[in-house]
Amino acid sequence: MRFALTDDQAALRDAVRELLTRECPPDAVRAAWPGPGTDPDRVAAIWAKLAEMGVLGAAVPEADGGLGLGACDLVPLLEEAGRVALPLPLVETAFVAAPLLAATGAQDELLGRLVAGEAIVAVSLDGSGLVPFAGVAEVLLLGAGPGAAIGLSPAAAAEPVDSIDGARGLGRADAEAPATPLDLDPRERDGAWDRGVLGAAAQLVGLSRTLLALSDEYVKERRQFGVPIGSFQAVKHQLADALLALEFAAPMVLRAAWSLDHGEPTASRNVAAAKALASDAAEQVAATALQVHGAIAYTTEYDLHLFAKRVWASARAWGDAEWQRARVAAALDLNPASAVPLP
Repeated sequence: MRFALTDDQAALRDAVRELLTRECPPDAVRAAWPGPGTDPDRVAAIWAKLAEMGVLGAAVPEADGGLGLGACDLVPLLEEAGRVALPLPLVETAFVAAPLLAATGAQDELLGRLVAGEAIVAVSLDGSGLVPFAGVAEVLLLGAGPGAAIGLSPAAAAEPVDSIDGARGLGRADAEAPATPLDLDPRERDGAWDRGVLGAAAQLVGLSRTLLALSDEYVKERRQFGVPIGSFQAVKHQLADALLALEFAAPMVLRAAWSLDHGEPTASRNVAAAKALASDAAEQVAATALQVHGAIAYTTEYDLHLFAKRVWASARAWGDAEWQRARVAAALDLNPASAVPLP
């Protein structure tokens, strides 16, 4: 069993990386935040370019106008979205909603607009009613918890809510009463949940890589006592520990993707383990980045907070690390009565 990327997967990842690096630098992320510098048109242009490349329909079958790619193909692309802190719901729209709509066959018009980049779908399936990106979406995909019924509601049904991540456009909606219930079997509902969890884990890996890169660059330039602070053993050890946590998490994310693609009976357990490891690693990386940067890390003018805040929000989305570990434990127990409710 080999979890390394194929040449085709690496080529597609590199193409998406080139696009996002060019079109979504930190100032583009800032343009999505509320305030004087908000520029919705710039953010919309990034979405249009992703649609033109086929990313928004990557998980949609070819017969429905997509690329028909699997989780192993999508995970590297979602990691790239994390690297730039893409201020748009790529996981929710392309990896959760699009294949779910294709499976129902009842929302062809919405699916076509989604693939074309003309519609954005925000998703909340944990039953909390808190919907990230509701402020930039046209449609909400809502559920009352893993395995529960799923339905569509207009984005106007969500009330704005303040969050630590200003780019997310957080909203609150009634997850118990979606306007249009979707006719899905339990396997499709579980698949939607697992894809959302896996997508969040992949983005956390990407966010962590950028935070480590920023920290590595900073400790080489920042000098104390006449030498770069990166030469201090304490700083080296902190960064090495953070990198080690990340390098343990990243292969688990690919392993979980492989499990989903091959329909393994342990797929949900593997996805939960991947999210737990990715959440823990990302929070460790973010804490280390803040510490090695010192006071400058706490200023809004410095780019670090764009990625750290997204880590804090994403680590708790789709079930935090503690909840995911409990889910793994319940799966290993093989006891149907040990299902884990969301906190």
